[in-house]
Amino acid sequence: MISTNDMRPGQTLELEGSLFTIINYQHVKPGKGQAFVKTKLKNVKTGAVADKTFRADEKVNLAVLDKRAMQYLYADEAGLVFMDSESYEQVHVDPDLLGDSRRFLSDGVTCLIPTFEGTPVGAELPNTLALAISDTEPGLKGDRVSGALKPATLETGATVQVPLFIEKGERIKIDTRSGNYISRA
Repeated sequence: MISTNDMRPGQTLELEGSLFTIINYQHVKPGKGQAFVKTKLKNVKTGAVADKTFRADEKVNLAVLDKRAMQYLYADEAGLVFMDSESYEQVHVDPDLLGDSRRFLSDGVTCLIPTFEGTPVGAELPNTLALAISDTEPGLKGDRVSGALKPATLETGATVQVPLFIEKGERIKIDTRSGNYISRA
């Protein structure tokens, strides 16, 4: 239990049986009445963002998450299988916890897996990944127009927009948060 006065962005709270990460925090002391704390909370499982107001010095449950680096192995009917890099223990993670970034997941990628009471509650891919292009239209001589893009299919099956000069078989860097092309790898 911590006081609402001690809350900070990035901390995870256990409220009403769910886990919420504090995105924004503001302590408000109006001219009249009691002080209060306005927060913007993100649900760890669903990703939904909600505003919540607490009384000043109210006690809330602080959830202690254990973040471990785990390597992605494969997918099966039970979910995505990750292996702890230190203990070699394997855990199953619900694919929905990765959201849209799951399309960039390839064998051997190391992710941060936050666990709460031994249960995985999310997965964080690295911000950038280097992936090979498995299929795209051939680039022609003179295709150097800045800003022109074409679709390319990556080794993971994801389709991204790349500049015209990128060829099949090249490795490119992708921003996993937005799904945008960054540069050649």
